[in-house]
Amino acid sequence: MIGAVLAGGRGRRFGDDKLLYKINGKPLVLYTIENLEMAKTIDEIVLIASKDNAERLRKLGYRVVVDELLIGPMGGVYTALSLGDAFVVAGDMPLIVPEFVDFIVSNFKKSGKIACVPRWENGYLEPLHAAYSRAFREVLEERIKDGNYALNRAIRETDVCYIPIESLPEEWRESFFNVNTREDLRRLQKG
Repeated sequence: MIGAVLAGGRGRRFGDDKLLYKINGKPLVLYTIENLEMAKTIDEIVLIASKDNAERLRKLGYRVVVDELLIGPMGGVYTALSLGDAFVVAGDMPLIVPEFVDFIVSNFKKSGKIACVPRWENGYLEPLHAAYSRAFREVLEERIKDGNYALNRAIRETDVCYIPIESLPEEWRESFFNVNTREDLRRLQKG
């Protein structure tokens, strides 16, 4: 299973390329990558980048694939799935719990569904911390052709496996923490 790290965002709320912003001497995205690498079910890490930041990300030593669509998360997932089944995560999620990744991938494989997505009790989805089959790319392709770029809607309108978050160990919820502002960095800098 590919570990696809979406790294194409512009970081508007943050102010510049937050993924390369250094925390304790290390770029933010490396925290995400290193935790994802510790998951037993992930065979290869691939960064899904925009053409604007692809060269800078290549310097980290990982395979980089450019998302040519630039339509937000759906384009990143679509690009990742061109490589095969993938566990997709946002590059600004530095506290990923490897055991949780393995749990999702294991449930995805057992379910036989096209995707496996964590879901909160209130219905909110975590689509950028989920496993997708290459076949899900066809679902996305149809929506992209229609100009419908809502990833959540594509998931909801497809037969997928949901993982109820409230039934999981509470410490796994750290996985969903993402950095949107410089204020969010304080949580990491304490570590």
